[in-house]
Formats: sequence, C-alpha cells, structure tokens
Amino acid sequence: MVKVEFLGPIQKESLNLKISNLQELATILQKTPEMTEWLANSAIAVNDTLVSSLDFALKDGDKVSMLPPVCGG
Repeated sequence: MVKVEFLGPIQKESLNLKISNLQELATILQKTPEMTEWLANSAIAVNDTLVSSLDFALKDGDKVSMLPPVCGG
C-alpha cells in the first residue's frame, strides 16, 4: 500500500492505495471534482523528495504528499 497525504489547505483525509505510479493516483483523484484544481497546482513528493513525472514508480510502503502552493509573509 502507498500512503497519500494532503497537506496545507487541502481538506482531504489521507488515503492508503494499491497503486504502482503517480499516474494511477492522478486518475483516482480526478474523479473527485474538488481535487482537480489541487492536482493542477500542487507539487508532489514521494518519501519527502519532490518528483515531476507522473510515470514515477511507487512501491509498497511509499508515502506520497500533495504540497499545495502557499503564500506567507
């Protein structure tokens, strides 16, 4: 299982999914209308390392984090 957590203002509980890459995660999340904008604007980290390709392979025990854009001052 892969743990998916949503950080910052994304109001979604963590998920545990059987997925093999980030494209599968994107497909699942696109089925939830409020996640569409977050998918387009968020960075993705796997095991605390930023990744840029949806083809990134996942393995059992990985942790995926969706990092929405934030502003601070």
